Formats: sequence, structure tokens, C-alpha cells
Amino acid sequence: MGIPLDYETLRVIWWLLLGVLLIGFALTDGFDLGTAALLPFIGKTDEERRMVINTIGATWEGNQVWFILGGGAIFAAWPFVYAVSFSGFYLAMFLVLSALILRPVGFKYRSKRADPAWRNRWDWALFVGGFVPALVFGVAVGNVLAGVPFRLDGDLRPFYEGTLLGLFTPFTLLTGLLSVAMLVLHGAGWLSLKAEGVVRERARSWGQIAAILAIALFALGGVFVAMGSMGYQVSGAVDPNGPSNPHLAGAVAAAGAWMDNYSAHPWMLIAPMLGFLGPVIAFFGIRGRGDTMVFTGSSIATVGIIATVGLSMFPFILPSSIDPASSLTVWTASSSHMTLFIMLLATVLLLPIVLAYTAWAYRVMFGRVSEEEVRLNPDYY
Repeated sequence: MGIPLDYETLRVIWWLLLGVLLIGFALTDGFDLGTAALLPFIGKTDEERRMVINTIGATWEGNQVWFILGGGAIFAAWPFVYAVSFSGFYLAMFLVLSALILRPVGFKYRSKRADPAWRNRWDWALFVGGFVPALVFGVAVGNVLAGVPFRLDGDLRPFYEGTLLGLFTPFTLLTGLLSVAMLVLHGAGWLSLKAEGVVRERARSWGQIAAILAIALFALGGVFVAMGSMGYQVSGAVDPNGPSNPHLAGAVAAAGAWMDNYSAHPWMLIAPMLGFLGPVIAFFGIRGRGDTMVFTGSSIATVGIIATVGLSMFPFILPSSIDPASSLTVWTASSSHMTLFIMLLATVLLLPIVLAYTAWAYRVMFGRVSEEEVRLNPDYY
């Protein structure tokens, strides 16, 4: 019996699932990163900083599962993308992982000693663990939009010809700062829901700044993309049901091409509209003192901004700046038809269980963290 879904459909489904996993990571671990990045600025005393830490203390480990799932999905469904990105961005990945390692270490060691200097150093380590990944993830997205300096030889072996410092250009730093603003806004929205008193008020103040910056940086990034030299197109006919061979893509560089999908498919404009609407909702939620509105707005902003990148680039996943013909697309970089189908069956069976358990865990552990509660409970971080 044949596979009931054709190759093209499975490829599109897995492209969508990859987007869902990345958005899921940004929505969950994103507010952890944003909260950690805000820690030194909204917690002025030890009790206040413990409040901030304990708003994410019960969920941050589970939230990182989305990061692992995203990497696993790339490895299994898009092996060419995994091979190029995880080898080419190796030093950047190492930088991110080093920063992420500071989080669990900081959580566990911060309260081992009562010395204020000791705790202050770990608080700044937690800041690094939130700020650096948020920045580098955004820089990576900017490099994907601009094109990654890699090529594939005749045997489809990838060769990356860039450097770590070469990843940081004016445009990619802009996208990195947009990522920081987006996640700081999300962290502020989370603290609006979870914290009390002065910590909540300071978080909301920083949230207003982050919302304004997110709108401005998103707009400026759109101008860069529309008016700049970046963009790629598939120059020839590609069989969406054909074999996975990146050399079949026939891609060429084309300035402004990332805007083409919006002309061909106007419904895609929903994504950038949400990217602008979300921070506006969050901003007015802060001004109107609506905690749920703030977090809803920051979540909408996260979905809209990430979806804008994916929809702008479709069908490209990883374009090459030095050899456009080596660019990786949805139609030429996936695993086999059978592999995608078996993985889809496993996902349909297991993902609802993961989502149901996650929702249950959040429901059980939800509630505000107060300064008095932290002060009287030695088991808190």
C-alpha cells in the first residue's frame, strides 16, 4: 500500500511543523530568556531578584524541550539544513549553549551563599544566559535572510566559508536587537502575570520600552529587506515531488525577492500585521493595566515576527550567499518520502500528549509570586 500523502504535501507539512516548533520555543523559553535579561534591572534587592527567578523556576527546564525538538526536527526532516547550519554556525551555537548553561548553574548556585557579591555575580550570569541567546538567535535569522556563505560540491558535501565575526553585520545586528526586544517584551508580559508589587511595575515599564523598540526595529528590518540587496528566487522549474538534491533548485540572487510572496499571496500579509499589532496590544495593555492583554500581545508579536521570516523566504530554508545554486529549499533539502511520513505519524500521536501535559503543568503551577512568599520560603531559589 502506498503512502497516502504525496511528497510535496509532506514537505509542506514538515516546513509548517518546523515553524510551529520554532514558534513554540520562542513562546515558552522565550519569556524565560526575556525574564533573565530583565533580572538585574527590575530586581533591586535580593528578595526582588528571587521573585523574578521564581516566576520561571518551575517551568524553564520543560520549556527548553522545544529547543531540543526543533533541533531534532531539523536533523530528521531537513538533513541538508542540519548539516550546513550546525556546522557553519558551530561557534555561534557554542556561544549560545555556553550562555544557556549559565542558567541552570546560576539557578542552583546563586543561593548557596548569602554573600551579596556572590549572588550579584550569578545574577549577571543569568542576564548573560538570557540576553546572549536572544541576540544570537536573532543574528542567525538575519544571516539566513541575507544568505549564508556556504557551497555544496558535486557530492553534496557542505563547505562553510564564513567566520564568527562575519555573522555580525549592521543588518544582522538589527535583527538580533529585534529578537532581544521581542523576547524582553515577552518576559515583561510574563512578569505582569506572575509577579507582584514593584517587580511587576518595573517589568511593565521595561515592557513599554521593548514594545516601542520592537515596532521600530521590525519596521526598519522590513525596509532593509524591501530596499536592500538581499533576496533569492528559484530560477527554473522545480518538481515539488522530485528527489532531494539542492543542485536542482536553480536558485539565483534577486534583490527584494523576499517581498514577492506577499504580492503573489496577499493573505501572507497577516504575519507582518500581527508582528506590528502584537507590540501595540502589549503597549496599551501596560498602559491600561491589563496583565493578560500584555502577555497576549507579546505572544502575538512573537508569532507574527517569526512567521513573517518563514513566509517571506518560502520555499527557501537556507539560501547561499556565495553560490545561490547550492541554496536549500523545501523541495530539495528534505528527508525521503517514507521518512517524513513515519515521522508525521509519530508526531500526530505524541505531540498532542506533549501539549496536553504542558498545559496541565502550567495550570498546576500557575500563580503569582510575592516578595513575602519568597522571603519566608527557603526552598525557593
